[in-house]
Amino acid sequence: MRRRSFILAAASSALALPARAAAPPAVLELFTSQGCSDCPPADALLGELARRPGVIALAWHIDYWDHLGWRDPFASRAATERQMAYARQLGQIVFTPALVIDGAAMVVGSQRSEIEAALANAAPLPVSVTLTRTQAGLTADIAGAQGPVRALFAAYDPEHATDVGAGENEGTRLREYRIVREARPLAEWDGAPRRFTLPAIAPGQGAVVLVQSTDLRVLGAVDQPP
Repeated sequence: MRRRSFILAAASSALALPARAAAPPAVLELFTSQGCSDCPPADALLGELARRPGVIALAWHIDYWDHLGWRDPFASRAATERQMAYARQLGQIVFTPALVIDGAAMVVGSQRSEIEAALANAAPLPVSVTLTRTQAGLTADIAGAQGPVRALFAAYDPEHATDVGAGENEGTRLREYRIVREARPLAEWDGAPRRFTLPAIAPGQGAVVLVQSTDLRVLGAVDQPP
């Protein structure tokens, strides 16, 4: 088995703490930007929803607003590409703030009633995912799935406050939540059970593992808070 810098073969569990397994979650992915005047209400709503049991929330800061006077320090091309992939799959345009629910629907990230309705109708995710802390980092165990899947590891900062000095939000102090700082695809495979050893996350960061089908629907997810 070939070794990679961020994925190793099955790790010894001798030093592992008990695995952390969550109730079947709903996964909310907000595509946002500090350069977008419509985004702060969506950022605040995501922070609120993230505190609910059974909700896993991630904020992806896109970079296509960076040319309008303010460069978002959390923006990345990877976030933009992820949103574009969702938009293609769901037949949507690319906009902010956009909230993707379980990889299956994209709505305006500040429209509480639409988001609440989607959460109320969300089905439990069918693939179990657990995370275990070890001295070396994290171990993810992914149960079997019916068909090909792909997995993503994301490290996030729980919260930041930023004083914006230009652009549409000039003069505003923005508070944002669950900000993705690193994202790495783990693998694509046939859906058989798998174990991955993941890199250690920085102090104060949390980690999420998402398992998705080839059409980007979220099949399983787990969150390891800071």
